[in-house]
Amino acid sequence: MTLSAAQSTAFQASGGFTPAAVSTVVLSLVFAVFQLWGVWALRTAFVSWAEHRMTQRQLLGVAVRFFFLYLALIFLLLS
Repeated sequence: MTLSAAQSTAFQASGGFTPAAVSTVVLSLVFAVFQLWGVWALRTAFVSWAEHRMTQRQLLGVAVRFFFLYLALIFLLLS
């Protein structure tokens, strides 16, 4: 849904920033949180693998799942 010129002007006048700037900030926050979660998941899986509580195949499964979730997030939010 696109904003009309009047809506965009009203948004910018009341907020002090453009709708595109808000969109960029929100997308950046979503990707930052997702990447932090991914680092946590991969680190936890690696520690489990290093302590022999997880097989190498399970570790690879965590990494592959994170990679495909990241690709899906990119496809859904940036296309």
